[in-house]
Amino acid sequence: MSVGDVRLAILRHFFEKFDCPAAAYASEFLSAADTYQLDWRLLPSISFVESAGGKAAPNNNIFGWDNGRAQFATPVAGIYKVARQLAYSDVYRNKDLDTVLTVYNPIGPYARSVKSVMQQIAPLE
Repeated sequence: MSVGDVRLAILRHFFEKFDCPAAAYASEFLSAADTYQLDWRLLPSISFVESAGGKAAPNNNIFGWDNGRAQFATPVAGIYKVARQLAYSDVYRNKDLDTVLTVYNPIGPYARSVKSVMQQIAPLE
């Protein structure tokens, strides 16, 4: 993420519009996405679907990771752990977005929900 990165303002605005605690971690979402070469909208969107952007995040688990059982020292630790898993775990690595989201949560319209939030954050160009 570079100084003046427009994604930061976009992401903060999205979370602030819904009064989400995750707004405080906008730069960390972007840094993790860049580090692990993920779509910058993916992690924030999963957190929004799973915990309303940190509003319901026991044990700092804003992603509902491990069916909500995972515990993280901080939300930032969770951001980097989940990003690393999505990038390097055999079940996620080199998969398209639909497959990643189906593996993440195969129940109902989960993939569609996350992709809808991604579009709300920033539509594809």
